[in-house]
Amino acid sequence: MKTATDSREAPARPLRSIRVGEVMHEGVLTCGRDESLAAVARLMADHRVHSIVVTEPSETPSLWGVVSDLDLVAAASVRALDEQVAGAAAATPAMLIAPEDTLQRAAQLMVEHALAHLVVVQASRPVGVISTLDIAAALAGRTAA
Repeated sequence: MKTATDSREAPARPLRSIRVGEVMHEGVLTCGRDESLAAVARLMADHRVHSIVVTEPSETPSLWGVVSDLDLVAAASVRALDEQVAGAAAATPAMLIAPEDTLQRAAQLMVEHALAHLVVVQASRPVGVISTLDIAAALAGRTAA
């Protein structure tokens, strides 16, 4: 069994000195509000991600919310996923952050709003996602995916 002391890394930089763009995962997987949660679960599993951004259908889709893996688990405990839609299960609001913001700001938003994921936007367009695991990796002195 590995322990926390088994892995030695370079000293971590302070969160205030690291930009979101340095550690975020580029690209955003999306679905519409009316997408079944079964389809959302397949999308998460196929791409090995923990969240899908829910968009409002229109000519220029707008961010509406986030369905996390925890939201899926909670929904599945109530009824079958193919009977539920992403818009109803997106318990997590789409909280936005810019790539230029610091990880300290990202962590503050996550703690204040009890979120595990933030959508990274640049020029009003989603360009990536940052999660609590990305911040944990930065705290460990590791860089992003």
